[in-house]
Amino acid sequence: MRIVEFFKSVQGEGEFAGTPSVFVRTTGCNLRCSFCDTPYTSWKPEGFHEAWQSVAERILAEDCTHVVLTGGEPLLQPEIVFLSHALKQAGRFVTIETAGTVERPVHADLMSISPKRANSTPTHAVWTDRHEQLRDRTDIVARMTQQYRYQLKYVIDRPDDVDDVDRHVRGIGGISPDRVFLMPQGIDADELRQKTSWLRPAAQIRGYSVSPRLHIELFGNRRGT
Repeated sequence: MRIVEFFKSVQGEGEFAGTPSVFVRTTGCNLRCSFCDTPYTSWKPEGFHEAWQSVAERILAEDCTHVVLTGGEPLLQPEIVFLSHALKQAGRFVTIETAGTVERPVHADLMSISPKRANSTPTHAVWTDRHEQLRDRTDIVARMTQQYRYQLKYVIDRPDDVDDVDRHVRGIGGISPDRVFLMPQGIDADELRQKTSWLRPAAQIRGYSVSPRLHIELFGNRRGT
């Protein structure tokens, strides 16, 4: 596996926000989001190769039930299949954080899907078209929501982004509103608070939830948190 970070922290987003978790961050991504908060996994990928068995040993050495396999795009890594099933056998609760553009026969107790909408498309000449072609795989997202316990996390930058989420959720079909989390875009606590102030009522009338970004609120936008 090619990974860039291994650390223990608290889950910052979604249903299990605040839960102590071990994080394995893979490097490499098929997208290039304009607001990517881990550019060292995408725009300028760093990292090193480590056998999945070694990664599993490091995870299981930690006294922590929840494990988050994240990226980058972790489902680009073939060995994530073996790692996820080994963690299941060991009784760990596995969350996989994905953009929902790649499928593999992994085990996940929670498939945390963050579909990338038009607000993610970069203006970088090399990546604009490629990102647009790859970012929207509603067919894959639909299958994931049928096969796994899931949550959908959407990054919201402007109020009209919420209407775009509505259209996307309808396009997937069969989505319970309480599995949809709207997440303010930002890399500092003040920006997150400002956007949350108008995002919360928009979510409430739809039956959606607003996801915090606790790791930024607690630690700032820095690596290993």
